Amino acid sequence: IMIHRKFIERLQWLSQQFPVMGIVGPRQVGKTTLSKALINSIDKEAIYLDLESPKDLNILSDAETFFERNQDKCIILDEIQREPHLFPILRAAVDKHRVPSRFVILGSASPDLIRDSSESLAGRIAYTEITPFQPLEIHDNYTQSHHWLRGGFPDAFLAESDSRAQEWMRNFILTYIERDLPLLGLPHNPDFIRRLLTMISHIHGQLLNVSTLSNSLGVDNKTISKHIDFLEQAYLIRRLPSYHFNSKKRLIKAPKIYIRDSGLLHYFQQIHTLESLNSHPIVGNSWEGYVTEHIINAAKENYDTYFYRTQDGTEMDLVLTKAGIPDMTVEVKKTGAPKITRGMTTAIQDLATKNNFIVVPGEGLTYPLKNDIEVSPLVPFLKRIGNRDNDKNNDQS
Repeated sequence: IMIHRKFIERLQWLSQQFPVMGIVGPRQVGKTTLSKALINSIDKEAIYLDLESPKDLNILSDAETFFERNQDKCIILDEIQREPHLFPILRAAVDKHRVPSRFVILGSASPDLIRDSSESLAGRIAYTEITPFQPLEIHDNYTQSHHWLRGGFPDAFLAESDSRAQEWMRNFILTYIERDLPLLGLPHNPDFIRRLLTMISHIHGQLLNVSTLSNSLGVDNKTISKHIDFLEQAYLIRRLPSYHFNSKKRLIKAPKIYIRDSGLLHYFQQIHTLESLNSHPIVGNSWEGYVTEHIINAAKENYDTYFYRTQDGTEMDLVLTKAGIPDMTVEVKKTGAPKITRGMTTAIQDLATKNNFIVVPGEGLTYPLKNDIEVSPLVPFLKRIGNRDNDKNNDQS
């Protein structure tokens, strides 16, 4: 079954507007496949160069001349983070001949981590983050449980068995830890990074306490913070900030921390089957993280996303804001028959939101539980928040 990536339409639109498109995201998420599908849809000959290939690197020995001689083509540069010195040359080439779709650069790290990219190509590039498969891309052909267990990395998700999916994940982590992160400038023992990721999997969905991690791993807070920054910018983890506003209540300010891909989380927790997942102590936090990640991905064009918690225990899993004002709240529940809690009611009163949801498993109907609270399965909710505005004019650099 071919899975249509929702990013292709956005990339096609950007290809008509910008001389450079940046496609970023973790390794093995389908960036190269998407870039080649994009080229097939535009009226331009393409040259693909893999910057991990010595042969292709040799072609760029005199990159300035090569770009000038091929200025009528679209040049795809894969794994651009390996050769950051190319960014000023790209800028000069674009300024000499500025037309749409001159370059597509692919990177396995955020633009902030790819040195000089933002500064060198400001005003010339539009970045798009490619994520693992999302629920709206797979729900017609696969179950939500399958997606939740295995996560969205294509090779793990499409593997012929759970054991093959686990084997792929093991090799993926090995490559990331031993090769990719050091290339991005993270010097440390691979065993330390593996232990850090394992510890993060244990506190998935909980408040981040850097001191607790540093004490457990025998390093200082600065070292932990640096590694968490790198892991976040390599698209492996996510810190969800708390929502603050002028209030007499004492608010929790520490962020929550999640492993972004549910399959990756389950690998570190040694969860291999749906049965073991459903009986595991982490099942609730795993489901919360799965829903949270996909809501953030669907909402990011239209909303900023936070969680809300006070010192007295009032909590809301997600607060979606516009211009800093709460527009919507989301409570994530694993049950199909959720109840309204006192903490949820208090949070809604604190935040003064009119659009409030409890997101549950499955793909059934959305229905009101109270005048200002609706129950919605995940997929209908993602459709709702993703279609509020046309996203094409957002996220441009």
